[in-house]
Amino acid sequence: MAPIPGSGLAKGLAVTLRTMTKKTVTAQYPDAQPELPPRTRGVIGLFEENCTVCMLCARECPDWCIYIDSHKETVPPAAPGGRERSRNVLDRFAIDFALCMYCGICIEVCPFDALFWSPEFEYAETDIHELTHERDKLREWMWTVPAPPALDPAAEEPKEFSAARKTAEKLAAAQAEPASPAEPPAQAEPSAKPDSSKPDSANPQEGES
Repeated sequence: MAPIPGSGLAKGLAVTLRTMTKKTVTAQYPDAQPELPPRTRGVIGLFEENCTVCMLCARECPDWCIYIDSHKETVPPAAPGGRERSRNVLDRFAIDFALCMYCGICIEVCPFDALFWSPEFEYAETDIHELTHERDKLREWMWTVPAPPALDPAAEEPKEFSAARKTAEKLAAAQAEPASPAEPPAQAEPSAKPDSSKPDSANPQEGES
């Protein structure tokens, strides 16, 4: 069956009329900030206290957009007679967001939870060279990282919590048990001494005299 001439135009006009009668949903940015989902990949925040300069994030980055500089420091021994230790101290941690493709590999491979996703997205620059943000800026973005979602109430308890709880219950049970009273030491029976007022049965002659 051939389409009726002008039916497509009529359908288009009907959609336009329906849309005109609905309330607008346009967000007037930047006056109205968008509500982003908690797992939005905006920028990467750095919690540098957890960073041990292991370089895993820089080595695993496909774009090589992470720049890390550090130096070694000698730590005095913790106890007398101990041995001095050396540790890495972070000097520079920068990410070039002009190269970053937001894959999140650096966050996944970090063994010490020093990198986090932040929903912050307002970091546009007029010069592409200024998209390389240093660790002070990355630390500011760290405070915009949302809190982790609550665990599912029906989920199993982590093994670490259950083991710690069992240990605490055992200690509490051991402290609650009353201590068994100690048995008094056995006293030695007094030895039978002969009574001098009575005659000795073994020597009757002395008793008669």
